[in-house]
Amino acid sequence: MDPATLPQEVQRARAFARAAHGDQRYGVHPYVVHLDEVVGILHGLAEADEATLISGYLHDVVEDTEVSAAEVEREFGGLVARCVALLTDAPGESRKQRKAATYARLAEVPTDAPEARALVVKVADRLANVRRSVDDQNRRLIKMYRREHAVFRGSARRAGRALALWDELDRLLEWTAARA
Repeated sequence: MDPATLPQEVQRARAFARAAHGDQRYGVHPYVVHLDEVVGILHGLAEADEATLISGYLHDVVEDTEVSAAEVEREFGGLVARCVALLTDAPGESRKQRKAATYARLAEVPTDAPEARALVVKVADRLANVRRSVDDQNRRLIKMYRREHAVFRGSARRAGRALALWDELDRLLEWTAARA
């Protein structure tokens, strides 16, 4: 996917996220590589509208930068801000605590709610992370994603939503388990 072919508002979200993440890295790559991977996965889905793509670019901006939820709402509107809020990890002292609270929040999102776009972004994010972990042969991260998968899947998967992404994620994690 060439970001230059995306709608103007999506390109603006990419520029906003890229500036906010600054010099952050995604492994050895600039952080925008991860954001482009997530949006590239989303871009192939018929259900991924402009708000979904924008949320894909902004999914880590409140969690990992100085950008506030209010700033996201001011710049990109209430729907995107609500999606980003759902995608932002809840506070907690450990990853286990943060993820448990975040997954509980995701589990409450109705399938037909406008904010259910966040669930599609969440699986695209996880798929991008797992693909990258496999490519980088990062066994530690692969093991972590496999360990979390059942709870993650139970909280974020919905009938009729991003099923091809869920199928790929399930198969990829099964494949990594068989090779462990």
